[in-house]
Amino acid sequence: MTTMILALAAGAVVGLALGALGAGGSMLTVPALIYLLSFSPAQATTASLLIVATTSLTALIAHANAGRVRWRMGVQFAAAGLPAAFIAGALSTYLPSRVLTVVFAILAGAVARRMLIARQITTAARPSGPGPSIAAGAGLGTVTGLLGVGGGFLAVPALTAVLAIPMAEAIGTSLLVISVNAVAALIARLGEAGTVHWAAVGPFTAAAVLGAWDGQRMAHKLSGPILQKAFAITLMTVATAMLASALM
Repeated sequence: MTTMILALAAGAVVGLALGALGAGGSMLTVPALIYLLSFSPAQATTASLLIVATTSLTALIAHANAGRVRWRMGVQFAAAGLPAAFIAGALSTYLPSRVLTVVFAILAGAVARRMLIARQITTAARPSGPGPSIAAGAGLGTVTGLLGVGGGFLAVPALTAVLAIPMAEAIGTSLLVISVNAVAALIARLGEAGTVHWAAVGPFTAAAVLGAWDGQRMAHKLSGPILQKAFAITLMTVATAMLASALM
């Protein structure tokens, strides 16, 4: 019963973050699975991909219904990351658990710091050619496959600053990119599926899906910067705790 409650609570938080910000929720999925539900890092990153893919698709539907998804651009962006997501997903199974934990903690801390100091991005930016977009897409695919995270923290800034998409549409489009990359990385890890505790993943995923719908509505009521800073502080705390635990 305790495991069920923890899974439902953690899933709801992840869904809220993904629905409201189009990014970030998956950065909480892995530590929640490891420290609340006793998954190994390898199990957590595999389960995270399933949770992220399902939740992102749910949030994507909500944003698509509101007309906030650039489908063609999102597919092109995601295509750049597909090979990297598949390869990194396959390679991650050979990395030691401590290495995965340290890399994840460092990345999470860097993301939190960026979210805390980032200024609001304007829509006056102009595309600077396909190079940055391809590089961002490949980088997104790599972190998705390796660490089981969606990578919206890379997709949203790239879509706004590089491709000049308004923030509301960047959030919706990033969910398309996240969904595609998460599915590709999950396919590369199908052999690991048998080691995952599905009794905990099921409630976690269900709560995340419901939370994603609420998060999409929350985005209209609360200030984006407020949501972003609150999430960044939470993420920085989690990253610090994970790094300390891995290095002890």
